[in-house]
Amino acid sequence: MGAYGLVRINMEFLPRAHSIFAPWLMIVGTIQIIYAASASPGQRNLKKRIAYSSVSHMGFIIIGIGSLSDMGLNGAFLQIISHGFIGAALFFLAGTSYDRIRLVYLDEMGGMAVPVPKIFTTFSILSMASLALPGMSGFVAELIVFFGIITSQKFFLIQKILITFVMAIGTILTPIYSLSMLRQMFYGYKFFNAPNSYFFDSGPRELFISISIFLPVIGIGLYPDFVFSLSVDKVETLISNFFFINKKFS
Repeated sequence: MGAYGLVRINMEFLPRAHSIFAPWLMIVGTIQIIYAASASPGQRNLKKRIAYSSVSHMGFIIIGIGSLSDMGLNGAFLQIISHGFIGAALFFLAGTSYDRIRLVYLDEMGGMAVPVPKIFTTFSILSMASLALPGMSGFVAELIVFFGIITSQKFFLIQKILITFVMAIGTILTPIYSLSMLRQMFYGYKFFNAPNSYFFDSGPRELFISISIFLPVIGIGLYPDFVFSLSVDKVETLISNFFFINKKFS
């Protein structure tokens, strides 16, 4: 909602002010990516780790909005939609895991893959989506934001290189905390020999919700033009307003 507000209010109603403060948005976005991605591996609480990863992914949206380019803004829109699906699914699965074991701290978990294979499978797939695995919506969104920075006419070459470098570091850190979370939850031996009555795997309703959220993630990843067909005209209008305003005040 915050990212939508930046587009709907800042860019549409206050284009001149947004153009002036766009470099500061880029700085905030780059700090957000590195800070949240660096802090996430230190979180013992499962939901806090997912929340910090969510903050890190929001940095890509802010950078896309601040890039003032067609491609960057389209990438930001795609990331908003993609992250809405993936973040919701991960928090839903964190809740289903808590229902089974009544634990929230990762260092108290371990070995859940064998007793609850359906939860393990869905959690693993959506964690791969979160770390922008090719073929899923997060990969397309982040890649287009990268291209949006490179093609932006608002910034100098050295600024583009620095921002792209920081975004690349965030992309590298994402698999570290995502795969570490999977390892701490599902691998090991803490619950490996637990009695079967202690666990119950995902039921039809939970699987239906997980699959319903996952299908758009795959669909957008394989065919992102569906989202672009809805946003490209609005993006072109917003960007053309910036060039008109800057020309008027120059």
